[in-house]
Amino acid sequence: MTHPIWPLFDLEVVTPKLTLRYVDDDLASELAMLAARGVHDPGDTPFRFAWTDVEPPEQQPNTLRHHWALRSGTSASAWTLALAVIVKGQAIGTTSIEAKDFPLLRTVSTGSWLGIDFHGRGFGKELRRATLALAFRGLDAEVANTAAWHDNGGSLGVTRSLGYAPVGREFERRRDRRDQMLTFTMDRPAFDRLTTGDIELRGCERARGFLQID
Repeated sequence: MTHPIWPLFDLEVVTPKLTLRYVDDDLASELAMLAARGVHDPGDTPFRFAWTDVEPPEQQPNTLRHHWALRSGTSASAWTLALAVIVKGQAIGTTSIEAKDFPLLRTVSTGSWLGIDFHGRGFGKELRRATLALAFRGLDAEVANTAAWHDNGGSLGVTRSLGYAPVGREFERRRDRRDQMLTFTMDRPAFDRLTTGDIELRGCERARGFLQID
């Protein structure tokens, strides 16, 4: 059903393995419970912002606050689209596309996480492929950037396998120490070399109008 006020709720990306769906309140609650069960090994720090350091029961309402904040901060000049990763009707993680001054710059940044029980099963590459299809085909991006800590083998493996170009490294604070963040970029020609013909996009036309992309 088409949402009459907030058409982003109609955004959906369907691949042979999974579906991406814009996060509504029901999905946000499901993701909150998923995150509370674990996203990575306790000793790891895979994210720029160590949001998983907050333990249940505070982590669950934090997840809802995060998604409410993303929605309330959405404008034509700055937005983050958060989409749940759904397999067989179950949310297993989330992916996001972030942009500022997108109608002019046509540049996005992406990030994602999966519940710990769903690591190592090929979903990371499939969700990234779907995210890129939405960014380039659905929203008409020209550049997609991503980054990961130097020791995040899973994320780096997906990035390199999809043909991103390495940009360099940045030094950032990682909890209480200095560490290396590796950065990568993908332009339109590199995306066009990917196989995405098996990916179906839904709700993009109204989303583009809502975000004033055209």
